[in-house]
Amino acid sequence: MVSTINTSIVAMILLLLVLLTFIQGTYAAGECGKTPISSAAASLSPCLAAAKTARGKVPPACCTRVAALLKSSPRCLCAVFLSPLAKQAGINPATAITVPKRCNIRNRPVGKKSGGYVVP
Repeated sequence: MVSTINTSIVAMILLLLVLLTFIQGTYAAGECGKTPISSAAASLSPCLAAAKTARGKVPPACCTRVAALLKSSPRCLCAVFLSPLAKQAGINPATAITVPKRCNIRNRPVGKKSGGYVVP
């Protein structure tokens, strides 16, 4: 009787571990793939001033990083601009969405929606 209970407990623990592994794997692949959105946002730190105000100059380092992110994962760029982290940093999504155009990036997804905003 005791060995049956122990076997059942071990089976339940193994099942829980398998489920937790599956759930973690599911959540790990978001809009930015396996890169945490905070890391993707940090990579765009040269864009901070340009994303806060339309009058802010867009530095070349910002344009380089935005172009690379647009090429690899355009949804990630949108997710960063709309993230709570961006809001905490004082980024205006309506202004941030204009950064690719202000960088003269030709392969930007013109006309695509990013939240309630449209890529110019």
